[in-house]
Amino acid sequence: MGLYDRDYTQANFRSQFHNAPQMRMTFPQITPVVKWLLIINFTVFFVQILGAERVLMKWFSLYPVSLSVAMQLWRLVTYQFLHGGMPHIFFNMLGLFFLGPTLERYWSSKRFLIFYLSCGVAGGLFYLLLVIIGFLPALPMVGASGAILGMLAACAILFPHFVVFIFLFPVPIRVAAIAFTAIYLIVVITRGSNAGGDAAHLAGMAAGAIYVFSQSWRAKLRLKIQSSRLQKKIATERNLQVELDRILQKVHDSGIHNLTPKEKKILGQATEAEQKRSKL
Repeated sequence: MGLYDRDYTQANFRSQFHNAPQMRMTFPQITPVVKWLLIINFTVFFVQILGAERVLMKWFSLYPVSLSVAMQLWRLVTYQFLHGGMPHIFFNMLGLFFLGPTLERYWSSKRFLIFYLSCGVAGGLFYLLLVIIGFLPALPMVGASGAILGMLAACAILFPHFVVFIFLFPVPIRVAAIAFTAIYLIVVITRGSNAGGDAAHLAGMAAGAIYVFSQSWRAKLRLKIQSSRLQKKIATERNLQVELDRILQKVHDSGIHNLTPKEKKILGQATEAEQKRSKL
């Protein structure tokens, strides 16, 4: 997979998402999380081919052979770092290399990592669901494809001017996303040879799209929660100040020895808080 920005769209294109970066016909500048994901994936793959594949597959692949194994939740993350051969890891890491840096710079390293792993987890959960209901057989599943396809969906929404190279042919990223979705749906519905993997691809793409489309809603929700917390804090401080004023008036009227243990505790806490503020 390759990726570039169509120059003829630059003059008129304005993304509906503000501050969207523009990608030129160059290799992307690697970003921290993408770099470490590449290193970890290739390191694990070399460990696999050096003779540890059986052990890694046994303990870290997504293999719902039984309920107890399906409940080993770490597999939802670890299966993403195992691959079934050189072509498998090559094309996945190529997608990560070209798509990942743009999203990491757009969101931040922390948000990108959460997004990447979450898309992979979504793919794994959907595969588990299809196995549990008996639609698909229980086979071991590995690969970062769910996360990679989640990135493809996110980029198709955020940066529709991108063009990806599929087998050396330039294809608009949204066309590629729609085509992949259709292919995966057909394979899953017909229970094709890679139905489990393609189910994970679909779920990863759905997770990526949902994450992007819900950004505005999630931002409003965070703002509402922060506002609610601030209002509660202000109300608590106001009530505490009213109680403190009452206690100080009681001290003035009848002396500190007439305070109850609770009132003395409140007065002590207020004194400590004031001393800390004075030091600052």
